[in-house]
Amino acid sequence: MEIISSSLFDAWLGELKDKHAQRRILYAIARCEAHGRMIGDIKPVGEKVSEMRFHFGPGYRVYYTRLGAITVFLLAGGDKSSQDKDIRTAQKLAQQVREEQS
Repeated sequence: MEIISSSLFDAWLGELKDKHAQRRILYAIARCEAHGRMIGDIKPVGEKVSEMRFHFGPGYRVYYTRLGAITVFLLAGGDKSSQDKDIRTAQKLAQQVREEQS
């Protein structure tokens, strides 16, 4: 499985002040890639977008969509406090990515 990320996701992750949390999120993503599937606390949020939930810090979230059978596209990140806004942003970005793919 290939995991790619949007510039929005990369910016969010790069700007995290909690570097320990940043490393834990990167480790979780690397584990998913190594196992060939998304693992952990995963929940669909609609419009072909799912969130990977992290139970540390302020409740970090990583939003992603699948592109084909083997590619996962990391759309955005956030935490519990911005969840609704982050989901809407991720859904819009997922739609744009799918339109570009077709």
